[in-house]
Formats: sequence, C-alpha cells, structure tokens
Amino acid sequence: MASLKEVRNRINSVKSTQQITKAMKMVAAAKLRKAQDKSIQMRPYSKRLSQILSNVLATSEGGNLGVFAQERPINSVMIVVITSDRGLCGGFNANVIKSTVALIAEKYAAHQRKGNLTILAIGRKGRDFFKRRNYNMIEDYTELFGKLNFDNAKLAAEFAMEGFVANKFDEIVIVYNEFKNVATQLVRQEKMLPISFSKDAEKQKGTGNTKSDYVYEPSKEEIISELIPKTLKVQLYRSLLESNASEHGARMTAMDKATDNAGELLKELKLTYNRTRQAAITKEILEIVGGAEALAN
Repeated sequence: MASLKEVRNRINSVKSTQQITKAMKMVAAAKLRKAQDKSIQMRPYSKRLSQILSNVLATSEGGNLGVFAQERPINSVMIVVITSDRGLCGGFNANVIKSTVALIAEKYAAHQRKGNLTILAIGRKGRDFFKRRNYNMIEDYTELFGKLNFDNAKLAAEFAMEGFVANKFDEIVIVYNEFKNVATQLVRQEKMLPISFSKDAEKQKGTGNTKSDYVYEPSKEEIISELIPKTLKVQLYRSLLESNASEHGARMTAMDKATDNAGELLKELKLTYNRTRQAAITKEILEIVGGAEALAN
C-alpha cells in the first residue's frame, strides 16, 4: 500500500491536471463559437457556387471546360491531409490519418509503390505522422490555422492548382473533418481536381433542360476561367473552416471527459487516502497498547 505522502502528492497532481483540463475546455468552448459561425456561414455560399459551376460546365462543350476539368489517366496523385497543429483533441487527428491511410491502401496503393503519391499536409500532426513513415511529402502549411483566412488558404489552393496544371498531379483529394456538432465530426474525402459534374448537372445536360441557363457577360469562356479557380479556393477554405470548428469541438469534448475522469480519480484517491490513514492510526494504537501491556507484565 502506498504511503500517505505518496497518495497526497498524487491527489495534488490530479487536482492540478483537472484545473488545466477545465481551463482548456473553457478556452475551446470560446473558440468553438466563433469557428462554428464561420463554418456554417460559408456552407451555403460554397454550395451555391459549386452548383453554379456545375450548371455552367454541364451546358458547355467539351473544348470549353478548361484545364481544371480535364480528365486524364491517373499516374500521379496528391492527397491534402487537414489535421490540427496541436493534440489533446481526442480522436480528431487519428480519424483523419486512418481515413487517409485506408484511402491509400484501397485506391492508390499502386501509386504509392511507384512513388507517385504525394502528401500535402496542413497541420503538424498529419505532417509528423506521414513524415515519420517516409511518405512523399511536399510543401506543408503547418502554421495556417494560426491565421486562418481566405488569403492564406488560397495560397495552399493555388499551390495544388499549379501542380495540376503543370501535370505534376493527375488527381487531388482532400481529407478532413466536417463539423456536425460538438461531439461528432465526420471524416470527408472530397476530390478537388479534376472538377467533376454534380449528379443534377449531369441529368440536366443529358435531358437538355434549360431551367438553369445563364446570360454570360462578357463570355462563357471568361466566366469559366474566373469561376473555376475561385470555386476551388473556396472549396479548400471551407474544408479548413470545417476542420477548425471540428478541432475545437473535439478538444472541448475531450477536455470535458478528462475533467470528469479526473473527478472520478480524485474520489478513488481520497478514499484510498482515508483508508491508508485509518490503517496507520490503527497500527499506532495497536503498537501503543502492545507496549503498555509489555510494561505492565
């Protein structure tokens, strides 16, 4: 059985840890509100922009789709892995990493063996994981979440787009956590490039439906050349906002559970402390009684 001093030291240690986890929970809750609002506000804009692009591309001829919509044999692949820069957020990072590893094993195993698979890491946790396992790593953006805005996010999007245009990558996929609620984050795998039609746009193109016809000014080609890059940048920015909100939600939940676990552990330690102290007192009483009887005899 541990001594009273050891149990007392452990109780103090757990109390300190509980105060830290409680403070981290409060900080995460404060950041979550702002991050959640940004993520939710971006969703309708991103969705509508994608719908417009799909409709425009669906009514375009094959030669007018632009380089970003060109399908070609997939010889080289880049996966954009979005994780956090810090830990203590439960399974947030592990879920993204597991999903990425599973995606590689199921779909891109041959590309990996040939050295034609590249990881673009946004977040330190993803970068450290894949770097330790000798994956092909390319430019990382580990400090992006420190100043998360559209101007910084578009730098990563432009890097991916330039690689696709230069034929360095034939397909680009984004893996990230989508925010659902504080306790739930959904891992998503989205193809960034090449751009593909939505199901509604394909149906519209096949049926000749003109419900979503647009008047183009100055021309359809110029509109497409401006719309596609902006849509891709918005897509990545939305993924970053979703991941940021998910991170704070996951950290808040993890720290709440850690605080509760610390409370349960404190109860057990205090019970152990009281039992140990009672045993020590009983032992001292027995020693005194035994000594008194020895003197009496």
